[in-house]
Amino acid sequence: MNAENNAEFFMRAAIDQAKLAAKMGEVPVGAVIVKDGEIIAAGHNRRETGKNALLHAELSAINSACEILQGWRLWQCELYVTLEPCPMCAGAIINARIPDVFFGAYDKKAGSCGSVISLFDYPYNHKPRLRGGVLEEECSALLSIFFKELRKNKT
Repeated sequence: MNAENNAEFFMRAAIDQAKLAAKMGEVPVGAVIVKDGEIIAAGHNRRETGKNALLHAELSAINSACEILQGWRLWQCELYVTLEPCPMCAGAIINARIPDVFFGAYDKKAGSCGSVISLFDYPYNHKPRLRGGVLEEECSALLSIFFKELRKNKT
């Protein structure tokens, strides 16, 4: 499997996590962490159900990966997430030393990997490699459908 197929394969796993979030009434964002070509951790948005601003998909996946690997440095891992990371998640990615980040949809309101700001471009002690737009249409559609339904149900 080539790099493009790998990115799509793992992003589809993140999309599955996003769909789990949507079923819970959460904004459909999902993430997986991969080490040596295998998914070792996954997470999805749980802010509403958990009543906690920290329960983003990326943070849940990073937390699980740290527990599994018994350490906070995820320097041998890749992160796949359906939505461009926010500033909090971008900071966690930098602090966890994740070398490669792949995301699907761009977030024009809070994206911190190019849309609003590029935190990875600042001179922190770690600079992840970044690839946005992986299965962008599919990731964006999940969010669009979710918010369309949410608006429809409010009227």
